[in-house]
Amino acid sequence: MTLVLAIDTTQEHGSIALARDAECIEEFEIHAPSGFAHVLYGHLRELLDRHGVHLEEIDCFAAAAGPGSFTGVRVGLACVKGLAEALGKSAAAVSNLQALATFGTARLRAPVIDARRGEVYGAVYDESGTLVMPEVVVNFEVWRRTLPEEVELIGNNPPRSLAAAVARIAPTQARDPAALDANYVRRSDAELFWKE
Repeated sequence: MTLVLAIDTTQEHGSIALARDAECIEEFEIHAPSGFAHVLYGHLRELLDRHGVHLEEIDCFAAAAGPGSFTGVRVGLACVKGLAEALGKSAAAVSNLQALATFGTARLRAPVIDARRGEVYGAVYDESGTLVMPEVVVNFEVWRRTLPEEVELIGNNPPRSLAAAVARIAPTQARDPAALDANYVRRSDAELFWKE
């Protein structure tokens, strides 16, 4: 029995989930237009208190690792890494695209997230969650022409709550929290426009 605490702070609308094995105990959405850093821990405490769970009982801490807001990704990963490290537990960083793919029903699933600037983040996963075509940031029409015919596009109305999907995937990707890394797919504006 694996107890997982998962968070998604990668967009303005985030979520938190508590799951046992593949079964979601509770997931709820958090709207944080000014960021998650100042509200996240209070919501985590409330969720655990509602279900009588102590932090020490969590087997795996998980975060949506992006792509998404660079600051949001960092907040979520820092939270998960810190809790897992302090408690000597494992942690997982799950791609938002992989989590989104779990909402599909076809054998091949192409999750799509708006990347702005006329581009999308996209990838192709199979029904088992295995990456079939790499995660990219690209013009949607250019990318769409490279997709297999039988692929299911997921993302016209993407779900706001990804934490439960992250929790379901997390046990298969659990590792030492120090090994977790962000999944930005695209470099930040600061990196793109930085000049020596």
